[in-house]
Amino acid sequence: MSDLLADLRSSGLVAAGEEARVDPLTGGVSSDISVVTTATGSFCVKRALAKLKVAADWRAPVARNKSEVDWMKTVARIAPHAVPEILADHSDHGWFAMAYLDPDRHPLWKVELSEGRIDPTFAAAVGATLAKIHAVSAADATLARQFSTDHIFIPIRLDPYLAATAVKHPDCAARFNTLIAQTLANKNALVHGDVSPKNILIGPQGPVFLDAECAWWGDPAFDLAFCLNHLLLKCVWRPQWSAGYLESFDALAASYLESVNWESRDAIEARAAGLLPGLNLARIDGKSPVEYITEDADKEKVRRIARRFLLDPVASLSVIRVDWAKEMDT
Repeated sequence: MSDLLADLRSSGLVAAGEEARVDPLTGGVSSDISVVTTATGSFCVKRALAKLKVAADWRAPVARNKSEVDWMKTVARIAPHAVPEILADHSDHGWFAMAYLDPDRHPLWKVELSEGRIDPTFAAAVGATLAKIHAVSAADATLARQFSTDHIFIPIRLDPYLAATAVKHPDCAARFNTLIAQTLANKNALVHGDVSPKNILIGPQGPVFLDAECAWWGDPAFDLAFCLNHLLLKCVWRPQWSAGYLESFDALAASYLESVNWESRDAIEARAAGLLPGLNLARIDGKSPVEYITEDADKEKVRRIARRFLLDPVASLSVIRVDWAKEMDT
């Protein structure tokens, strides 16, 4: 703590002799995040962890701290209201500081969804903003070099999600290997890597994206599938609101795909539809299972649907959505 305060003082975020209160935030598994409060206001400090806070032995390079800062600075030029302001970058010391966004004015999308406050219009805004980030970045060749982070993305995303799940489902291993190879082969935009309702705030001017430490020049279909996955899984968690989650799924997918201009819309939809069941299954049997699906019957429901589309892939997101809707009615 004293080292952090010394760094904050050297960066000018905390004045010499000024008192500062540091309050850790809970909920994340890959970083330590704290709110620092001084007489003049509050801000957040984030440190990446070498070993993630999950049951499995999951390690990842702490250099992802710099990738996250670079992603936020890049997106600030594309969609200024979609990221918090970076206040200080001390990646060499393993931390950075960003603006603290008042939760009263920036509620967490995951909380809103979990409590039945479901707004498909906001889901559409998430899809449109994500597509804008992908579209603008796809036209900037310099970003391919800046975010050449396979050494981060593979151990923090492809290995713990897809490769680890393949071990649990050996009859699907060939399909998982295909998805990994396909994802690594399609490098054409700046990818966030963790587009989840837990990392999206509902801001006054639209979605605000957090936690971009998986930032990578790669396949934008991964971001689309990653977020849509959570809307499907919430149908199992809160079945009474599954119609709203599925409507949000439709809105997000439609707004995103309508904005695709850097490649064929059909091509990216097919890759997202291929990844989606793999990510469904990964959040049950991979190294980072969702914490809210705990009942064996619910886990089996996800496995049943996901395995069906893994073993018999489709190229349409709507086909998967329709099947989930049918399952929710049974």
